[in-house]
Amino acid sequence: MIKVAVAGIAGRMGSRIAQLVGETEGIELVGGFERPDHPAVGRELAECVGGAKTGLNVSGSVAEVLKGADVVIDFTSASASCAHLEAAASAGKPMVIGSTGFSSEQLQKARELTRNIACVLAPNMSMGVNVLFKIVADVARMLGDGFDIEIVEAHHRFKKDAPSGTAVKLAQVAAEALERNLDQVGVYARHGLIGERTQQEIGIQTVRAGDIVGEHTVTFGGMGERIELTHRAHSRDNFARGALRAARWVVSRPPGLYDMQNVLGIT
Repeated sequence: MIKVAVAGIAGRMGSRIAQLVGETEGIELVGGFERPDHPAVGRELAECVGGAKTGLNVSGSVAEVLKGADVVIDFTSASASCAHLEAAASAGKPMVIGSTGFSSEQLQKARELTRNIACVLAPNMSMGVNVLFKIVADVARMLGDGFDIEIVEAHHRFKKDAPSGTAVKLAQVAAEALERNLDQVGVYARHGLIGERTQQEIGIQTVRAGDIVGEHTVTFGGMGERIELTHRAHSRDNFARGALRAARWVVSRPPGLYDMQNVLGIT
């Protein structure tokens, strides 16, 4: 039985992950935590996630929860996840991180911390999106420089980072397939008299509205034709189930920083 602790357990993703742990064979929820000043701290876990009482309370201490866990699942924020990863590294416990918005400095810190523990860090843990990453890379290589690449992502109005981590990853895999540097060719906004589109640029545009769970469309536009690849998430459950799959996978891995491509065996 794999013992799982959930970071941000009172949040939208954290509470749903905790619910699905209770429905998944071979995994047991042994704790959840929030920041120390969160109003949920001290409350029974069931008050946050629903279901029968567990006898466990929401903790305000990462270190306290880590003691009884085999793995931590974290869908909080980049800065919080970095702090949690540091605590997990000190405790020798693996992690699964689905937070987005990591800076290059934060990713470098994650690489350093995972020299001693295993961690799956991915902007999107759905199987469909990870298949899309592979398809986009393959299509970009086959079409080459003759097609323009544009990415449009849409999410709910509560999402704090933009563009989404998934959209950035899609742009990165396309850029790498074409031997381009996304830092140099990424275009994140267009307004006014901007001139003709350059051949090398990769556009990444953002929509925030209502309760959209997540939509990503990659367009390869050529002269006289275009290819559009779209993934639409209908609920957060596919992300949560992917995280649980990653949790089962990561507990038996050697130290290192992994992604969902590794978990799913997509190459």
